[in-house]
Amino acid sequence: MTLIYGRRRVGKSELIKQMLRESDILSIYYECKQTTELNNVDSLAVLIAGKFGLPKPAFGSMEEVLDFLFQKSCQEKLIFVLDEYSYLRECVTGLDSILQTLIDKYNDNSRFKLILCGSFVDVMKSLVFSENPLYGRVDLTIDLKPMDYLESALFYPDFSKEDKVRLYSVFGGIPYFNRLIDPALTVRENITELITSPGARLENEVSMYLKSEIAKIINVNEVFDALSRGFSKYSDILSQSHVSSGPAMVDVLEKLIRMEMVEKQAPINDENNRKKIKYRIIDNLSLFYYRYVFRYLSQMNVMEPNQFYERYIREDFETEYVPRIFETICKRYLIRLNRQGLLKEPFEKIGRYYYDDPVHKRNGEFDIVTKDAKGYIFYEAKFRKEPISEEMIRTEIAQVQAAGVLCYKYGFLSRSGFTAQKAEHRILISLEDIYQAMDGVHED
Repeated sequence: MTLIYGRRRVGKSELIKQMLRESDILSIYYECKQTTELNNVDSLAVLIAGKFGLPKPAFGSMEEVLDFLFQKSCQEKLIFVLDEYSYLRECVTGLDSILQTLIDKYNDNSRFKLILCGSFVDVMKSLVFSENPLYGRVDLTIDLKPMDYLESALFYPDFSKEDKVRLYSVFGGIPYFNRLIDPALTVRENITELITSPGARLENEVSMYLKSEIAKIINVNEVFDALSRGFSKYSDILSQSHVSSGPAMVDVLEKLIRMEMVEKQAPINDENNRKKIKYRIIDNLSLFYYRYVFRYLSQMNVMEPNQFYERYIREDFETEYVPRIFETICKRYLIRLNRQGLLKEPFEKIGRYYYDDPVHKRNGEFDIVTKDAKGYIFYEAKFRKEPISEEMIRTEIAQVQAAGVLCYKYGFLSRSGFTAQKAEHRILISLEDIYQAMDGVHED
C-alpha cells in the first residue's frame, strides 16, 4: 500500500500514470468523484468489466468492489489506484476501516498493490496517524514536492540563464505551470499572456486553489497580501492585515504551512527564540499573484496589459522581486551540493543568521549562512548587471566582521560574474555554476 500526496498541479497523477505505462502488471486507475458512493461504484464497475472482459458487475457498495479486486489479486498481480481518495472517503462511510479489514483479510494471499493519491494533504497525512484504522498498513509514503530551480529549467532549456531565474521566480516548481511557458515568447510576454491579462490562463489559479482548500478566504487574502509586501514577523502580519484576532491569524498561518504555501523560519543561531521567527511565501506563483495581480486587480482590468506591466511590475520585478527569489535559488544550489557530497565540508544547517550588536545599538540578519563542523560560512547573492568587484567583496566581509559574526569563509553568488580575485577564504560562484549539470561540480 502506497500513499502519494502533495499540492494540486505538482504532478502526482502524471507520476502514477507514467509508472503504469512502464509496468507490465495489470492495473486499474480510477479518479474518484465528488458524488455519491453508488455513482463511484457504477463507474468502477464499468472499468472493471472492460479490464477483465466481463459483463458489468452488479456491485452494491464500494466494499463489494474492493473485495472483488482483492480476490482477483489472489490469482494475478494487480495495481489499483484511487486518485483523489479524499473525495471517495467523504461519500463512503468508514472507508478507511473497510480497507483495513480487507488488507488484513487478504494479506497473506493477495498480490495487490494499492495506491491512494490525494491533493488534500491534511486528509492524506491523517491516514498514517495511530488513531486511523490504516495505521501500520502503509508501506510507502511519498510527499511529492515541487521541482527546484534546476529541474524546472528543463521545461524551458532555450532561455538564457538569467531568464531561467526570472521564469522560476514566477512559475516556481509546479510542472503544470511550467509546461504552459511558450519558448517563442519573452519572459515578459509569457507573464502577460499567462497571468497579467484579464482572462489569462493562470489569472485565477491561485485564488481558486485557495478557495478549494480554505473556507475563510478573506483572512487568507489578508495574510498573503501582508506577506507579499515584505512583512514577515507575526506581529507585523497581524497589524498590517485585517484579520480579526490572533487565534484566527494562527489558524491561517498553520493551514498555509501544512499546504506548503508558507514556511516558518527561525535563525540558525537562535532557533528557539519565538520572537525571531519569520514567515514567507514559498510558492512563487502565489507570491507573484499577491504582489502584483491581487494588489492591482482593479487597474489590471481596465489597462492595456503591456501598459499595466510597465507601470506596476517591470521595475519592482527586476530590482526587488527576482533578486529575492535568486537568494532562494542559491540556497537550493548549496543544498544540492551538500546532499551530493560535493562540498569539502558538509554543512548541518543553512538559513538566516541573526546578530545583535549592543555596543553600536544595532541588530539585523544575514540571509544565507551555513554551519558546519568548522564554523560558519557567510554567503551573499547578487542578481545585478554588474560583476561583483573586489571592493564589493571587501565591503561585505567588513560588514559581517563588524556584526561580530565569526565566519571562516565568505561565499559570493553572482548573476554577472566577478572582477574580484579568488582567495583562500573566498568562494566565488557564478550563474553558470548554479545552472550547470551537477555531476562533477566541486567547490573551488
